[in-house]
Amino acid sequence: MTATNPHPKITAEHRSRKALVYIRQSSIQQVRENLESQRLQYGLAERARRFGFQEVEVIDSDLGCSASIGAATRAGFERVISAVAMGEVGLLLSREVSRLSRTDKDWCHLLEVCQIFGTLIGDEEQIYDLSTLDDQLVLGIKGTLSVIELKVLRLRMEQGREEKARRGELLYRLPTGYVKDADHRVILDPDQRIQQAIHSIFRKFRDTCSLRQTWKWFRDQEIELPTKNPYRPGKVRPVWKLPSLSFIVELIKNPFYAGAYVYGRRSRETILRDGRLIKRAGRLRPAEQCRVFIPDHHEGYISWETFQENLAMIQRNNLHGDGDAAVAAVRRGQGLLAGLLRCGHCGRKLHVRYWGKSGTIPRYFCQGDYDNGGSYCVSFSGLGVDYRFSEEILELISPLGVEASLEALKRLQNRHPDRRRALTLQLQQLDYETQRAFEQYDEVDPRNRLVAAELERRWNTKMEERDQLRASLASLDTEASLSSEERERILQLGQDFAEVWEDELCPMDLKKKIVHALIEEVTVTLAPEPPMLHFVIHWKGGRHNALVMEKPRSPVGQKTSVEALEIIRSMAVRYGDDWIAAVLNRNGLRTGKNKRWSQTRVATARRNHSIPGQRRTIPDPGILSLKQAANYAQVSQNTILRLGQEDLLPMKQCAPLAPWEIRKADLEAEPVRGILKRLRKTRKLSLPGDLAGRQGSLLVENKGNDNERHYD
Repeated sequence: MTATNPHPKITAEHRSRKALVYIRQSSIQQVRENLESQRLQYGLAERARRFGFQEVEVIDSDLGCSASIGAATRAGFERVISAVAMGEVGLLLSREVSRLSRTDKDWCHLLEVCQIFGTLIGDEEQIYDLSTLDDQLVLGIKGTLSVIELKVLRLRMEQGREEKARRGELLYRLPTGYVKDADHRVILDPDQRIQQAIHSIFRKFRDTCSLRQTWKWFRDQEIELPTKNPYRPGKVRPVWKLPSLSFIVELIKNPFYAGAYVYGRRSRETILRDGRLIKRAGRLRPAEQCRVFIPDHHEGYISWETFQENLAMIQRNNLHGDGDAAVAAVRRGQGLLAGLLRCGHCGRKLHVRYWGKSGTIPRYFCQGDYDNGGSYCVSFSGLGVDYRFSEEILELISPLGVEASLEALKRLQNRHPDRRRALTLQLQQLDYETQRAFEQYDEVDPRNRLVAAELERRWNTKMEERDQLRASLASLDTEASLSSEERERILQLGQDFAEVWEDELCPMDLKKKIVHALIEEVTVTLAPEPPMLHFVIHWKGGRHNALVMEKPRSPVGQKTSVEALEIIRSMAVRYGDDWIAAVLNRNGLRTGKNKRWSQTRVATARRNHSIPGQRRTIPDPGILSLKQAANYAQVSQNTILRLGQEDLLPMKQCAPLAPWEIRKADLEAEPVRGILKRLRKTRKLSLPGDLAGRQGSLLVENKGNDNERHYD
């Protein structure tokens, strides 16, 4: 049983409540390594029992949580404040004041609550009663010193880190592909397989001009890359696995691979959000704008100029960012000149959109001030333009078709060089690991089956992996061999380069790669009368030439019939595109491409001809359709039509076979009102000039296809 050691400041009222023991360490590393500090803090619970407290609660949910400004909310500290405010706590124990708080705000809040509810605060040396002035003064001084201590320690550590960084010696963790030698200098990893893997990443990026295509190539070819395990600190060997996209992006953008040392790439800032201070990391700074930038710090995998070109290429590929709209990475769209056209009026790059049923018809346009209510600078269909530029390109490169065939033969003989090189080095590594597994198995005592069986399994596994890798290399050798017929066909394709280019099986991305290799940029301007497109082609190498052609006309503007446009104009004032399409189809009219009208096609026709309108019909409570008028008057639709035929009820259609429009006020006016009243009373329609008894009952509702007959 624990002996009671009462303290003069602890009264019976304090003991009637519970004691809280608050435990905190600032980081996960401290939680893992500073175990003695944890034992001392947990030992405070026994001290509380010696003071005579029957109920002692330990709050340790803030282990690994910092209490500095902008840190995450401490759930344990909030729980302490709540328990004290509810009058449940008689004594709050902590190893030292800094465990409770590192900021003036939290510390003052805690002292205020403890003073109001009569809660004592204790550390390893003393018990403090906030109802006395001396204890308030001592706790205030200790809290202030704790805050100052934190700031001084942080300032010293930051100054030490930055001074070490200015010498280029602050290296928390070297990127994959680098190690330190005996003199603590940064050198390339001596493992040739790792070096080859890093070089292959940069080579493939230069080939594809795209981060995502580089990543896809390694995934498709199933080539493993070395990645360091982020959960194992210290000196560890890389783990070989298929790369993630983030790994490729970080490696390509890292200036360390260009031989430069940088420190402070991300800025840290504290913001106020929802009443709380939050720390967050800012955007990556360019290497030259970092707090420390040391070029030529170590040997790089690429030169600094190549690194800058890679960043510019990535920026050009970012169509949604702040960079140029030029497209360095060839995509699969059907626009041959995508990313190469520049507006000669405003200097912007032209965008491309795809139309048609299958979404493959390109249309180039310059945004201009369209977003601000203006219009496009230049806009034209891409089919004719792409065909005209194809003629220019074929005229230029067709004489080189035979040389291209010879180069294709040379490359086919050595297909997949990067994959072959990677698999060859991987096979060498597996040969070593297989031999090592055999040696371990050979040294074990065969009678010790518990160990021998496991070592034999590992040896067999390595041999199976080696055999599979050899089979993959053999398949590459088989693919590389060409028959005599294939050689002749490749040479023939070079002689008939134009036919190959125009063949529908020729992939568009291959054509676009050829165009990007030949053309630097194309400037286009539009002459209004007559509409002519003026192109200036800037070829790679500095040559320029002009090209003029008629602007492709819109097929909708040429072929949409005048009758259809008149119906659209007359109905668009009130009716939606869906109703307009129905009326056009009833009149047997077709689109410019001889297709039935739909809501989308009506909207396209309105946009092309600048006809205002809306997608849905605008309701007008004062105007009724034929069916609505019959329901309102409680008669049949034939009765309403008969009144209209007799010129007693005004009825109109804005287009042939369009819905009838009947004003509600005309139904309430004489003589229509009286005629309908007599009809409902006598069940006979009596019209001026009719002979008595000739008119049958028309009060019944329409049957069957009345709506269809009258197109209501």
